[in-house]
Amino acid sequence: MEDKLEQLRLQTMQRLENVSGKKELEELRVEVLGKKGSLTALLRGMGSLPAEERPRVGQLVNKVRKQIEQRFDEIETQLDGIIRQKRLESETLDITMPGKKHEIGSLHPNNQVLEELIDIFLSMGFDVVDGFEVESEYYNFEALNVSSDHPARDEQDTFYITDNLLLRTQTSTAQIRTMEQTKPPIRIISPGRVYRSDEVDATHSPVFHQVEGLVVDKGITMCDLKGVLQQFVREMYGPDLNIRFRPSFFPFTEPSVEVDVSCSECAGKGCRVCKGVGWIEILGAGMVHPKVLSTCGINPDEYTGFAFGVGLDRLTMTRHKINDIRLLFENDLRFLKQFG
Repeated sequence: MEDKLEQLRLQTMQRLENVSGKKELEELRVEVLGKKGSLTALLRGMGSLPAEERPRVGQLVNKVRKQIEQRFDEIETQLDGIIRQKRLESETLDITMPGKKHEIGSLHPNNQVLEELIDIFLSMGFDVVDGFEVESEYYNFEALNVSSDHPARDEQDTFYITDNLLLRTQTSTAQIRTMEQTKPPIRIISPGRVYRSDEVDATHSPVFHQVEGLVVDKGITMCDLKGVLQQFVREMYGPDLNIRFRPSFFPFTEPSVEVDVSCSECAGKGCRVCKGVGWIEILGAGMVHPKVLSTCGINPDEYTGFAFGVGLDRLTMTRHKINDIRLLFENDLRFLKQFG
């Protein structure tokens, strides 16, 4: 029995020196110290020993077990240290290496200009309201005094969803809903996408952006409209930009004007962007038609107002000297990064 115990101890110690991983160590522990292990098998043979030898052999077994268990713990500690060291080495950072550059996104140029525009009108006491991109014929045409035979209501100019529903052609729909729900005084702007069946070229797109403006109160005149728009243009472009008001016609305003700014591409000399005239229209405006006020439940004998619609995309083009509106929709990062 003593020889077998010593042989087991020596063999186990030798095998422990060659263990290369914790899984292998655990397998050896079970093989030697487990319920069916080698040492347990020797203990079962103690029953065949004479009674006077059992205490001495029992002490020897406990001594061998303690030595083996102690060595198992030492090897396990060594393996844990090796594993920890390898992990630390793999996680080591070279603090002298330059950091990786992370590209930071920025607002689209349209959104940049829109935020500036909103700030300008907020400073003049305007509120911002949202409108619906899918509208009924009533809000898009009838309530805005657009007659049933007006060319804008034809299918070749407007995107119809059903006989009565369409993609709005102007943000003016927001002024109708606002006047229906709010008593004067009213002072709002409403930005958003609009849709028209236009041919795509340097200054036109079937999907573009407008900002509708509306003021309704007692005693509002054309002078108020000109003052607000002149202040807006000065804030947006600076005091040196040339601007002009010219008579026009819109069914929902009377009188009506269009506002142009000098072409930023050619400085007013004439080019393909401005179609040779030296000016680019940025908005249409006028005094709210009395019939529109009446339709919305506002007495035109007591209240007057003005409205305007700004072409946000053209505003961005003139502000940043962009010569083709299509650049704003193509999402070319080489172009967009210039405005970061």
